[in-house]
Amino acid sequence: MSYQQQQTTQFGSAIPLWAPYYGAPIGEAARRFFKKYATFTGRASRSEYWWWTLISVVVTTVLNIVMSVAGSAGATVNDSGAMVPGPGAMVGVILLVIWGLAVVVPSLALTVRRLHDVNFSGWMILIGLVPFLGGLALLVFTILPSKPEGQRFDVPA
Repeated sequence: MSYQQQQTTQFGSAIPLWAPYYGAPIGEAARRFFKKYATFTGRASRSEYWWWTLISVVVTTVLNIVMSVAGSAGATVNDSGAMVPGPGAMVGVILLVIWGLAVVVPSLALTVRRLHDVNFSGWMILIGLVPFLGGLALLVFTILPSKPEGQRFDVPA
């Protein structure tokens, strides 16, 4: 019996929010992301983390495309030959800022929970502040498989 099946059997039909959801589908990963908006305790499975990362990259890419397309409409060239984006670019910038502000805290919380699942302290997220190598190390940490020792971070409700 897999760990996921054990969790489902042990806790009923739904995985509780305090427990990591191994093998989470994309929709459930997104719901758990927003339900655990600023929860820095507990753990997050690889599927929860990477499904959200995919969603975030897709939304950010779409918003950047909207900004580029809206900015190219009505674009002009100034006297020095530089392109000046049209007024529609501001709509894209505003949408990107709103999106960024809406997901910055839960994204940090999700990363901390992912670090907990591989049995690292959540403070290891600060390694991402080291130029280039810190982000690479954080990437490797989030790719690592779950470790049973990470259960020390669980806070059952």
